[in-house]
Amino acid sequence: MPDYGHPLRFGTFITPTAATPARPVELVVLSEELGYDLATFQDHPYQPSFLDTWTLMSYAAARTERIHLSGNVLNLPLRPPAVLAKSVASLDLLSGGRVALGLGAGGFWDAIEAYGGTRLAPGDAVDALAEAIRVIRGVWDTADRSVLAVDGAHHRIHGAKRGPAPAHAVPIWLGALKPRMLRLVGRAADGWLPSLPYLQPGDLARGMRVIDEAARAVDRDPAEVVRLLNITPDTEADEIVRLATEDGVSTFIVIGDDEDDLRRFAALTSEVRERVGEARVSGGLRERGRVRGGSALARRLPGIGYDDLPPELAERAVEPGDPAYPRYTSSYLRGGAPGLVLRPRDVAEVRHAVAVARDHRELPLGVLSGGHGISGRSLNRGGLVIDVSALDAVEVIDPGAGRVRLGPGARWADVARTLAPHGLAISSGDFGGVGVGGLATAGGIGWFARSHGLTIDHLTRVEMVLADGRVVRASANDEPDLFWGVRGAGANFGIATSFELTAARVGTIAFAQLAFDATDTADFLVRWGREIEAADRRVTGQVILDARQGGRRIGQALLVVDSADPDTVVACLRPIAEIAPLVQQQVVLTTYDQLMGMFDTSEPQRGRGEPRSHSGLADHLTPVLAVEVADLLDTGTSPFFSIRAVGGAVADVPSAATAYAGRGAAFSLAAFGGGGAFDAAWERLAPHLSGSYLSFETGTGARWIERAFPPAHLARLRELKRRYDPTGLFRDNFFIDPAVDAVVDAAAPSMEGPAA
Repeated sequence: MPDYGHPLRFGTFITPTAATPARPVELVVLSEELGYDLATFQDHPYQPSFLDTWTLMSYAAARTERIHLSGNVLNLPLRPPAVLAKSVASLDLLSGGRVALGLGAGGFWDAIEAYGGTRLAPGDAVDALAEAIRVIRGVWDTADRSVLAVDGAHHRIHGAKRGPAPAHAVPIWLGALKPRMLRLVGRAADGWLPSLPYLQPGDLARGMRVIDEAARAVDRDPAEVVRLLNITPDTEADEIVRLATEDGVSTFIVIGDDEDDLRRFAALTSEVRERVGEARVSGGLRERGRVRGGSALARRLPGIGYDDLPPELAERAVEPGDPAYPRYTSSYLRGGAPGLVLRPRDVAEVRHAVAVARDHRELPLGVLSGGHGISGRSLNRGGLVIDVSALDAVEVIDPGAGRVRLGPGARWADVARTLAPHGLAISSGDFGGVGVGGLATAGGIGWFARSHGLTIDHLTRVEMVLADGRVVRASANDEPDLFWGVRGAGANFGIATSFELTAARVGTIAFAQLAFDATDTADFLVRWGREIEAADRRVTGQVILDARQGGRRIGQALLVVDSADPDTVVACLRPIAEIAPLVQQQVVLTTYDQLMGMFDTSEPQRGRGEPRSHSGLADHLTPVLAVEVADLLDTGTSPFFSIRAVGGAVADVPSAATAYAGRGAAFSLAAFGGGGAFDAAWERLAPHLSGSYLSFETGTGARWIERAFPPAHLARLRELKRRYDPTGLFRDNFFIDPAVDAVVDAAAPSMEGPAA
């Protein structure tokens, strides 16, 4: 039989004993410490001496970080497939993609019937498993918008909601021996999981042949089916090597609960890996990693080296034909169709991903942390996407000093929840689902802008992988020029892999929702601007305006007051509440983490179109600017216009101190729209604006870059681009072209002085 070239993996098969319930969990922890890839459990819930396997797996997942978990195998007659699908997906999401689904038709029928299961004849078992696989995969397939319907003899489902989708492509392994069941493995499963002690001589080879023939009969590559094997701890290295190189087994799971046996077997794995590797090299066989079927391979795009990826990236890479691909066809507002998604888990893998990007220099390159960016440039069509969402650590280094370390893939709602028990918070946009990476390199206009400044104003150190693969740590003392550029134009210089920030002391706050009659829009905006600028800097927020309805326009104001004292809150809000007739009002005392949770969602992002968004910074809401905004809204070209308050603490930082230059602006404007009429209306605003905030801008090209950065800033940024990314690898997110020289306006603010 062939060696299918799958990566070698080793696992443990642990008894779910209830006599000492902590014991099986400790063996899983030990398995992880010893370097095993997988921990599995038998599933006999009717055994009085056994823990429930699914509950045990969940508990074990919470106690571990790396090791994968599976039933060996789960008893299908007692686990309805639709519910099981949701359980698997849930645990896979909670564990970060560490679940496999081992399934079996069941045994011990008297016990199963006593627990409500149904006895299956041999032929019925095959049909029941086939139907179950259809149900399970149907529940996971959230990209399919059709009605989920399986009208089987044993499992029927019609109209059930799909989802959630697992965190990764969960493999389905079948424990089977009979020919019909083996043919089902070849047709529909991802792996075969027998036990060597129960096999007769020749059973393994015959089983492999049956599976391969069944796979070819439905145009599957036999290598799509992983071959696993439960073995005893006394199995010798020679036998394991033979099973791998001659019989095609790639995952060996040692049966037993003795720590010494687990340690002794773990010591063999290095020798086995080395010997199998040597055999493969001498035989001209390359390790294949995850094998995709013909339909998936047909969706690959030309010009991408799918088969040349580093092994550590290949296993988690997502291609257009993969089940996880729909996640990358939509962001918050925009659609996408990348040719390849790389999902690194640490700094070393980010370096490998950047190397892949260098090898595909001609393709678009997106970097995705949360996928919430208004510009939508974290995705693309036909290019590469590096998804850093797995780098999602949130660590409080020193609660007393407020020192915090964040991964770029962390979401700001999670950051807020982690910091809240310490009485800390970081001003970080206004939506909890936003990823740290994009916002912390662009600026960060949030609910505390006027009281605590921008997110980048709290940044003390950033670790980045540069275009050439170097890992640098930039701060006021180390790489100070890069540190200057990262704070406002960071996407141009590399991929941030961690941030260190100083959080602020924040306790109870007030959140106000005020709905104004803003029918006289220009007058309303002038009054709004005047009162916001005059307000106590503990007040930050925004007002949102849309098209008129019934001849009236509503201004929806969302405001935060950084105070727990009701009298102070009322005093801060009263002048603002009096600028126009109130239609509705609500003020509540809350906490920052609760506020960020209000503006978060667990729903998948479903942006599909190509909406336009324009952004501008305004020093003041002058009467002329207010008239232009009112006219733009009256044209009906923009259904959403937001004016966020900045100023206050944002203006305390000199303009020259960071790449973000708009320190003199009291307001940040953003509008959604579409078509030439929207663009033309925005251009009438442009002469009255003093800059732009790139996170809300979809325009591309030199004009938009020059609006965001004054000449002196832009000249310095281009010099930094020439130093850190001279070939322009990072060019798909507000590209600062290193080949273009900027003319520095003699009247521009001096860039002399400290970089920090």
